[in-house]
Amino acid sequence: MRRFVLISIAVAAGLMVAAAPAGAQQPAAPPAPVPEKMPFDIPYGAPIAMEMAKKAADAALAEATKRGWKMTISVVSPSGDLTYFMKMDDAPLASVTIAPRKARTAARFRRDIKVFLDLMESGHSSIGTLDPDLIAGLGGLPIVIGGKLIGAMGCGGGTGAQDAVICQAGVDALGK
Repeated sequence: MRRFVLISIAVAAGLMVAAAPAGAQQPAAPPAPVPEKMPFDIPYGAPIAMEMAKKAADAALAEATKRGWKMTISVVSPSGDLTYFMKMDDAPLASVTIAPRKARTAARFRRDIKVFLDLMESGHSSIGTLDPDLIAGLGGLPIVIGGKLIGAMGCGGGTGAQDAVICQAGVDALGK
């Protein structure tokens, strides 16, 4: 008898699902509009010189020291090749690889790496398949001088928000 009741419940549930109207499904989201212009279409300039990269890194180091944050600071050319790197004493060892990857992502994609974080958090997980070295987070900024991309800076060792503050200090120093 118990078996009969369980089978009856299962059959009834199946009929209820089959009888559900097709319109009860969620409609597909409309496709995103196609932009008229290329996003992040920053022209490339001559790669950042070591002295300029050092100036940015020194400013970032000064800000990190003032705040007591142990950081790694990386500056790359537009292609993502390392131009300048420094690691503060006792900065987390993982940040030695993270900071250059942040800088490389910002340079190669010509944008703040926060863009990728925002996309991933909003459900666009395919962003992670674009490049195996891509970092989605905070603390990776392009360096644009005279309207041209000359490189990027990546910082690591703190929270994402701390990394972003240190990177911004370095990039801002180049405008002075």
